[in-house]
Amino acid sequence: MKRGKKYQDSVKSFDKMNLFDPEEAVKVCKETAKANFDETIELSVKLGVDPRHADQQVRGAVVLPHGTGKKVRVLVITKGDKAKEAQDAGADFVGAEEMIEKIQKENWFDFDVIVATPDMMGQIGRIGKILGPKGLMPNPKSGTVTMEIEKAINDIKAGKVEYRVDKTAIIHVPIGKKSFSEDQLRENLKAIMDAIVKAKPSAAKGTYLKSVVLSATMGPGVKCNPVRFI
Repeated sequence: MKRGKKYQDSVKSFDKMNLFDPEEAVKVCKETAKANFDETIELSVKLGVDPRHADQQVRGAVVLPHGTGKKVRVLVITKGDKAKEAQDAGADFVGAEEMIEKIQKENWFDFDVIVATPDMMGQIGRIGKILGPKGLMPNPKSGTVTMEIEKAINDIKAGKVEYRVDKTAIIHVPIGKKSFSEDQLRENLKAIMDAIVKAKPSAAKGTYLKSVVLSATMGPGVKCNPVRFI
């Protein structure tokens, strides 16, 4: 792949093979974010698990201390009193069967997260094959299937992020924006890494944190020393 001059300059500005302490990795990552927009800073963690086994799945959610820097659009699928609770709490879209039908028939995805009450999950399951590949299926483990609608919306709007190991045993999750201060990024990084370490499956053997890499949207990967997170 042919890379641009800014990317090539960024690569030359640090040792790509070095394992940086988290504080230094954040600093280097910010310095190599040279695009003309507010780049997202993403964390990629390679885990020593086999995602093919149910007892080695790693997933969950955490509220980042400083949010993600992104405005999150929340769709709440519920009815009755819970629909009013969702509207009062600031949900962007609220509805029941009509929202499910809109997604199914109109291929509508003008939202980032779905929150649902348990009574609606049977109907939402009908579009599971549409929502699943996009990572939009509500799940109790991530707090998006709940009766505590107001709390769920507040957490998401405050910067709650979901993390889930993919089929290659890697977790990809945003920890903020280039415009964040180094301290804000470090605190967000610590919060998500603490959660991932805590979520280690008992069935996982050997080294759990294989690699930890930070990167800006258009920047190179900066390797962190995994030992610093244990």
